[in-house]
Amino acid sequence: MDNQNKPEVTRESGWEREVIEKLALAAITEQTRARRWGVFFKSLMFVYLIAVFGVAMYPKLKQDIGVDSKDHTAVIDVVGMIAEGKEANADSIIESLRNAVKDKHTKGIILHANSPGGSPVQSSYVYEEIRKIKKEHPELPIYAVVSDICASGCYFIVSASDKIFVNPSSLVGSIGVLMDGFGFVDGMQKLGVERRLFTAGAHKAMLDPFSPSKEDETQYIQSLLNQVHQQFIGAVKAGRGDRLKENPDMFSGLVWTGEEGVKLGIVDGVGNQDYVAKELIGAETQVDFSRQEHLLDKIAGKLGASFGQVIGSLVQGASLR
Repeated sequence: MDNQNKPEVTRESGWEREVIEKLALAAITEQTRARRWGVFFKSLMFVYLIAVFGVAMYPKLKQDIGVDSKDHTAVIDVVGMIAEGKEANADSIIESLRNAVKDKHTKGIILHANSPGGSPVQSSYVYEEIRKIKKEHPELPIYAVVSDICASGCYFIVSASDKIFVNPSSLVGSIGVLMDGFGFVDGMQKLGVERRLFTAGAHKAMLDPFSPSKEDETQYIQSLLNQVHQQFIGAVKAGRGDRLKENPDMFSGLVWTGEEGVKLGIVDGVGNQDYVAKELIGAETQVDFSRQEHLLDKIAGKLGASFGQVIGSLVQGASLR
């Protein structure tokens, strides 16, 4: 009886094995297909991220495509606080100006001004660069267009341009120099706090907010401010020339509306960027030549600042400030 049943068991086992093998093969095929699609979509996502990262690192890539084949007006931002390390700094603005000048299809330059001012040194660097460009390329017009505000160091810069255009409600001027601080001497006395300050050099602690002010030091600082103020005034007069209608308040640090500024001769007229590009420069297409900070530079800057703070917190002792 056992020998007669064996062939049937064998046939039944072979059938089950074949089914199992087919199911296993189908599962392996499905896994392989899924893995291939997974690799495809991961590769696609990787390419997409690379493209996004590239645009983030080089944000001007999009706007520069095709520029070389068409005449245009170059636009350069003078926006925000003017200071080294800030977005509006001399290196950045000067590099943007030089790039615009090098482009053979640049028919004119617009300085988009919207700044409360800042460093007189940074402002002076840009002012001198504009004067240099005007001397070397007299056929290339440089105009300034003010949006909200162009005060102090910002006005220092734009006074070198050929003409300045504003909105009637823009704020312009503030031809003056400022240095501010605080004094805590009386407050420390009321709190019973003793100031312990050690220096090498009679005036090393000049303007220390926790020590009484000294008359000779105050006069010295005022003389420095007066010198910088006269440099500012001289630059404005050289840039604006006979257009200025001088009065006792012109160099006092006051600001005026764009409408009043036209009457005083500190600006030339009312107009926006589109008007200047189309009607005065004759190149309606505007191309932003403002230098953009690359993403890696921003990351490196933040890391560098964080590292510097850590190191600074560890280092104690004398400093040359």
